[in-house]
Amino acid sequence: MTSASIDSPTASAMPDADATDVALDVVRADPLCAETPVRFLTAPITPAPSVYVRSNFALPSLDTTHTIDIGGAVRSPFTMSLPELAALPQRHVTVTMECAGNGRLGMDPVPPGEPWRFGAVSTTTWSGVSLRTLLERAGLAPDVVEILGVGADAGPRDDADGEVRFARSLPIADAMHPDTIVATHMAGAPLSVDHGAPTRLIVPGWYGMASVKWLARLEAITTPFTGYFQRQRYVYEIDGTVEPVRRSRVKSMITSPIDGGSCTRSVTVQGWAWSGAGAIARVELAVNDAPIWIEAALGTPASAYAWMPFEAELMLPDTPTATIWSRATDTAGNTQPQRIQWNRFGYGNNGIRGVVVAVTAEGRSE
Repeated sequence: MTSASIDSPTASAMPDADATDVALDVVRADPLCAETPVRFLTAPITPAPSVYVRSNFALPSLDTTHTIDIGGAVRSPFTMSLPELAALPQRHVTVTMECAGNGRLGMDPVPPGEPWRFGAVSTTTWSGVSLRTLLERAGLAPDVVEILGVGADAGPRDDADGEVRFARSLPIADAMHPDTIVATHMAGAPLSVDHGAPTRLIVPGWYGMASVKWLARLEAITTPFTGYFQRQRYVYEIDGTVEPVRRSRVKSMITSPIDGGSCTRSVTVQGWAWSGAGAIARVELAVNDAPIWIEAALGTPASAYAWMPFEAELMLPDTPTATIWSRATDTAGNTQPQRIQWNRFGYGNNGIRGVVVAVTAEGRSE
């Protein structure tokens, strides 16, 4: 395991730190990609130093003179400075955000891409200005279909010519939602550079690629965007068909007991469930290969966009080990599948996942 600090990619890759001091589990050091450690996934709000990080290119060099250009098919294009942004009404949204590649290592065969385990998901509070406020000031043309967010980060890709800039588009309905924001703060503090300082998009309910970091331009467009990160990456490519990754799929995660840990036969199982398509309606648990699913009690999430806590009391079999499974269903009727349809780049893995625990001797018959 490696040491990590979200404010310093160099420190993020330093070895030999005590495990209790590790803020992030580094998947790649340069550019930084790092997961939230398992022990921090038990909290309803992820500690700020342990909010997962996903970077596609080297960090851009930006400062307080940074501005955002708002243009395209609008009546009044303009440029927004950071002081001007800070003077506008501020909005705060608590969001569970997941990288689209989270769980890639759980797919068989493992697709190419960052080797994410299951910790590329976090919940925190973001603060900034509603994107809608900026778009209304610009005045959208009636034929606008999407809003394109363009980051300041760019670099080469093996399967593209020249330098590729990170950019993703949003349908108008999502861009105009009041809780889609241009964020300047995370967890009450200014954004760190790894989290997109000085400005980034936050799009509740969507996988993290939609929340464009180091936001440099917003462009109203009248035809669907077909750029690299919309049509060549962050896409579900299955049997030759390509569909852009969008909203987070329904998913659940057991946080207690932990995978590889131990417990008595009588155990309280806890975890989180989330979905970008609707609220969580139900979470069920099962043990080993038993066909019986037991419904868990649902708690109260930190916000409409935050993961739902669940809990259930289970009696495990009188065996040395047991596997506990969880599956979630959302209000749109989506249920986690036993196994997802494999896709070329390994996105959207929301297949049912179990935790394997050792059943302690004091909890078993001898």
